Amino acid sequence: MRRWIAAALFELGSAVLCLAGAVYSWSHARRTSEFVTADDHPAFEAVRYAPPLLILATALVIMAGVLVIDAVARIATGYVALRVTETMH
Repeated sequence: MRRWIAAALFELGSAVLCLAGAVYSWSHARRTSEFVTADDHPAFEAVRYAPPLLILATALVIMAGVLVIDAVARIATGYVALRVTETMH
């Protein structure tokens, strides 16, 4: 297997792992708290978000995007280089 193919596959696999981590982080960033009725106030549910988990999810999505762009560039330049060397023979 050519090196550029292995590198591109490694980057695509890393991008998938980054996206899985982003989904996990994003889904655990939401916290809900229920408050019961007290005197004149009705019961309600409050939602609080954990900023570090949202920042982590955002960073992982950005990293996955960069890895995918780099993998596509490796595949495109590797394919072009392969075609050029075949036509030169």
